[in-house]
Amino acid sequence: MTRVAATELDAFRALLTDRGRDLLAAVAGLAPADELAAATRLRRDHPPALVAAAIGQARLRERAAAKFGPDAARMFFTADGVEQATRAPVAAWRAGRFAARGVRRVADLCCGIGGDALALAAAGIDVLAVDRSPLACAVAEANAAALGLADRITVRRAAVEDTDVSGCDGAFVDPARRRTGGGRVFDPEAYAPPLSWAVGLASRVPHAALKVAPGVPHEAVPGGAEAEWVSHRGEVKEAVLWFGAEPAAPRRATLLPGGHSMTGTARPAPAGAPGRYLYEPDGAVIRAGLVADVAERVEGRLLDPRIAYVTADALRPMPFATAYEITDVMPFNLKRLRAYLREREVGNLTVKKRGFAVTPEELRTRLKPRGPAAATVFLTRVADAPTALIGRPAP
Repeated sequence: MTRVAATELDAFRALLTDRGRDLLAAVAGLAPADELAAATRLRRDHPPALVAAAIGQARLRERAAAKFGPDAARMFFTADGVEQATRAPVAAWRAGRFAARGVRRVADLCCGIGGDALALAAAGIDVLAVDRSPLACAVAEANAAALGLADRITVRRAAVEDTDVSGCDGAFVDPARRRTGGGRVFDPEAYAPPLSWAVGLASRVPHAALKVAPGVPHEAVPGGAEAEWVSHRGEVKEAVLWFGAEPAAPRRATLLPGGHSMTGTARPAPAGAPGRYLYEPDGAVIRAGLVADVAERVEGRLLDPRIAYVTADALRPMPFATAYEITDVMPFNLKRLRAYLREREVGNLTVKKRGFAVTPEELRTRLKPRGPAAATVFLTRVADAPTALIGRPAP
């Protein structure tokens, strides 16, 4: 362990003492503008390093609330841990899938601060949480205790490649996908550990889930795996490769909250002229290559064979796509579109685009919308021609 790592670990452990917990309570809810004055006052009675650690932890808890909700106020974090941790609803969904398969003990490899281990334990599963970082292991242990789940979580500091998983009937691997010093890794074989190692591990346990980047190419998905893309409130959060049970289909898109899942096989969809409605598929559906399934469910077609906008003549509400009623379709021309919006006094303008070079922000600046009316403009291609479709959210 380096001297810096040892210092960070000592500072964290100090937060777990009675004095450290009192300091954490004292700085909870402290406004950033008041930090300097509070730190000066607290240093009169407490070591400066401990005061700094407490204030830093308070800031991390505030950031983590977006992922962990009210539990964040009781948990402990590192800066990397907050950034890399899975959102609690997403982790809970994955844990529920493990539980539904009858899994009783999971090896959580590369556990970090323990967010996924907490979700698994909350689902009634015993967890062996493994990480090579002493600080991450200490934080994971503290979080298990803070949420009353220490009896279900065993934290072990070790290299995941050397971990014996023979006592587990499930494994979850969340490899590092960032380079030292920043920057994402896109090649699955450059993960730490690499995808090929994780796939080999999956063959040694009855059930396994391997987390990969949402942009993983379909050709990189191993045969026999179910690839699941998960979005939370419309934003794609993760992709997971599932092993161990015969998949109903090789691709799955899951939307949270709500737990709506669509399975299928990536395939092309027919294309045709714009209808009365436009359907914007959720990002998880697009990543999974299941846009054709959306088109089939609404008895529709694509506006362009290479662009994920579905059009149909009837409104069929569904969770996997947002529907808009289209009022006008025109070849894209900036002057004509500006005149159209001015004539209808559209000031509340939403711009969406796919297959179009201009950015929504750039177009809004050039259109200069003014007025009380609202509209949504879709910039895309229809039969390979730049086109603007104007509409509003369907009722």
